[in-house]
Amino acid sequence: MKDLAGRVAVITGGAGGIGAALAERFAAEDMSIVVSDLSEERVDAIVARLAEQGARTIGVVTDVGDLASVEALRDEAYSAFGNVHVLCNNAGVGAGAEGKMWEHTTNDWGWGLNVNLWGMIHGVKAFVPAMLAAGESGHIVNTSSGNGGIAPLPNTAVYATSKAAVTAFTEVLYGQLHSIDANIGVSVLYPGPNVLKTGLLESSGHRPDAWANDTPRTTPYTTIASFEAAMLAAGVDLTYTPVEFVAEATFDAIRANRFWILPESERIDQRIRTRADSMLARSQPTYMEA
Repeated sequence: MKDLAGRVAVITGGAGGIGAALAERFAAEDMSIVVSDLSEERVDAIVARLAEQGARTIGVVTDVGDLASVEALRDEAYSAFGNVHVLCNNAGVGAGAEGKMWEHTTNDWGWGLNVNLWGMIHGVKAFVPAMLAAGESGHIVNTSSGNGGIAPLPNTAVYATSKAAVTAFTEVLYGQLHSIDANIGVSVLYPGPNVLKTGLLESSGHRPDAWANDTPRTTPYTTIASFEAAMLAAGVDLTYTPVEFVAEATFDAIRANRFWILPESERIDQRIRTRADSMLARSQPTYMEA
């Protein structure tokens, strides 16, 4: 999809962070934007900001963990703009469950997987048949993470598991669409190469009642400020990657029909090599210590 002007993009988790940056980058290319998020207030705010910039845009409050809600998002998008060409399955949560996986509750696992994995499944199930039926070129971007997609951080069982699943899910999606010669490209996005300031850490504060714990635990950090304090106390030099950088990399990958949206970084490349070497040697997973 070399020319995206006039095309239509749907972005879940689009009211902040990477999603909002994607919306603004697409709008700058004269695309029509459908912003989806769980918070009506935040959806209204980003839609108003895009409209002030002259973008054609609507907002749809969506729970990606609910198939009917995602189908309603699809219907609103097609009703407003007549087609969908780019789908960014970007919604995600940090799950707020750090520590030993055997101590997590089923609701810890349920909430994280419901948003991070089932949100992708629902997006593909709702939109791909319609995109195929339209017969036009399109592209799907699924947001994964280096934490799980490349090598898991041992203290983030729910998040890392969900993002590893997203990577495999996206690879299979690519293979299946390629096998039928569909004119729909697929990408998996690894934001980075460094930490991003998004709403991921604060997501546990918006955890739905349906996934609440009877005995909530205190997590190491639930805000950017507490995360920064913990990292600085540990002697970690924090370097942030602007979300605009991620949006630009995603835009370029869509135009180039590139599957891996993976920033160039020697640190990331070394983790990939270490993991591959561990697998080839049939040895212990030393990549988790890299």
